[in-house]
Amino acid sequence: MLEAINEAVSINSLIWLFLAAFMIHDFEEIITVEGWMRRNYDQLSRIVPKGAGRILKDFSNITGSQFAVPVFFEFILFIPFTYLAAEHRWMLLFTGFNTIMLIHVFTHVGQSIYLRRYTPGVVTAVLVTLPYSMYLFYRLLDAGLVYGSDLVWSIPVGAATVLPVVWIGHQCARRIAPNR
Repeated sequence: MLEAINEAVSINSLIWLFLAAFMIHDFEEIITVEGWMRRNYDQLSRIVPKGAGRILKDFSNITGSQFAVPVFFEFILFIPFTYLAAEHRWMLLFTGFNTIMLIHVFTHVGQSIYLRRYTPGVVTAVLVTLPYSMYLFYRLLDAGLVYGSDLVWSIPVGAATVLPVVWIGHQCARRIAPNR
């Protein structure tokens, strides 16, 4: 079966599918975060460790529109580096984004286990992001486009690139899409 998938899906197509996998996952978060936070904040504020309390408070009134702003910023960042990976085999930032996205799967799963409930994004993290990421890394490694050491180095590169964009996006979100 894997051979059939390998033959049907080119490396270029697989690389471009990153943008779709990212958006499918983030659509789940955008659609569910506002209502979920409204329904769960009081209980969460009692069980979340004190160090995470400020982050939880910052997100307590987030709207779907506000969550969409950093997602938009990330998406705009990802487009040129996806192009560079697909068309020019420039892989470092692309693999960085994907290693961060793979690690992000486990934050969703961990949150759901810790909280003992659904958390926004966990379904698509497990059903879309995890299989996409595993298959992508298998194909890139198998094709010799990246090596294990590249994946290790891509983690800090991806984090150093994505995290500031997400932070800036959240800072801009309340101005771009204020609560009413």
